[in-house]
Amino acid sequence: MSNHASMLRVTDEGGIVEVRLMMDAVVDESSIQHLDRELKDLIDGREAPKLIIDFGNVRHLSSSALGTLISVNSAVQDRGGELRLAAISGTILEVFRITKLDRIFVIDETTEDARIGLR
Repeated sequence: MSNHASMLRVTDEGGIVEVRLMMDAVVDESSIQHLDRELKDLIDGREAPKLIIDFGNVRHLSSSALGTLISVNSAVQDRGGELRLAAISGTILEVFRITKLDRIFVIDETTEDARIGLR
């Protein structure tokens, strides 16, 4: 079982919440459910949340994790906010392109690019 407490590093600066995924794989159901809860807790109660998810450490992502991202994106948009993804590796980026999810998500090369895009 993974240690969920160390899965995410969250910073909130200037109304922009940045979430850095600290694991190299988001594949097991327990981790995905935890990720879903944590991300939705971060946007609950926020009007027009601005959220960046940094994938710099992630090398493997399951289809269930993609479903969670879609759900979180919908929740952010329902509140009038914006979600941006950043630092996605080539293999995972290719999955986003093949599944056409790169048309749903704004994907930035770096978290700084994402931060600039949210200002």
